[in-house]
Amino acid sequence: MSNKIKKNSLIFVAGHNGLVGSSVIRRLKFHGYKNILTISRNRLDLRNQNKVNTFFSRNKIEAVINAAAIVGGIYANNKYKADFIYDNILIQSNIINSCFNHNIKQMIFLGSSCVYPRNCKQPIKEEYLLKGELEKTNEPYAVAKISGIKMCESFNYQYKTNYKCLMPCNTYGPNDNYDTLTSHFFPALIKKIHEAKIKKKKSIVLWGNGKAKREIMYVDDLADACIHFMNVNTKESLINVGSNYEKTILEYANFIIKKLGLKIKIRFDKSKPNGTPRKILNSKLAKNYGWKAKVSLNNGFEKVYSSFLKK
Repeated sequence: MSNKIKKNSLIFVAGHNGLVGSSVIRRLKFHGYKNILTISRNRLDLRNQNKVNTFFSRNKIEAVINAAAIVGGIYANNKYKADFIYDNILIQSNIINSCFNHNIKQMIFLGSSCVYPRNCKQPIKEEYLLKGELEKTNEPYAVAKISGIKMCESFNYQYKTNYKCLMPCNTYGPNDNYDTLTSHFFPALIKKIHEAKIKKKKSIVLWGNGKAKREIMYVDDLADACIHFMNVNTKESLINVGSNYEKTILEYANFIIKKLGLKIKIRFDKSKPNGTPRKILNSKLAKNYGWKAKVSLNNGFEKVYSSFLKK
């Protein structure tokens, strides 16, 4: 493999405090990478190109993993549309451009499965991008991420860089966001069902009808994918990264209820949106390059619930 990143190479991880970024740091250390660069949001505003360029100029960065983004579930995506499109486009564009300006060949850009059309065929192949309408509740976020994909593709085409765009399914794990309104569905379920246990509730209310299907993956699998593809040259810019494991929202809720040893009823608020009916990725391309998810839902849940209890 050419352009392989050495164990002492300086690797910049943007967004290191988030769910994915903190996992990337953990897994880089686990795999023996000793030279990891991070910087807090209050010291570097990634939305400012001049400041980002200056930061890159001061450090001899050899690889970048960009996990920095404004993210959230259905409520946050719907409420903060302007922030989600503006901030994300600025953050990713500035990082990609600075990578180019400083001759950094290996850069991982993280997107989301929501970049694909709402009603596209399943499992979702990379070639389905831009082949239909997006889910309205997260359209601004999806458009921002699509612009990042196209920016990487364009730099790869014009300047022969090797920027890779990994599109993961829903991820969960330690350091997740459990805010009632802005979290993704799986941490929201964990918090809601845990609180029902503590307060001895007989029932819980979930959004939508519970029939929407979601693929989920333990975050360390995604972090390992970032490290794997940081060391692999690919013909393709866009690569799906999924677990090939899916359930309905109702099935996930029942799974957590059973794991916590509860007997509670689930009611649905059908006035609230379901989101995309189904999202499962075709990850054959990633597997062809030697990566696949390893952590089971059982093991992943044990780890994430243990970390949740410590919050």
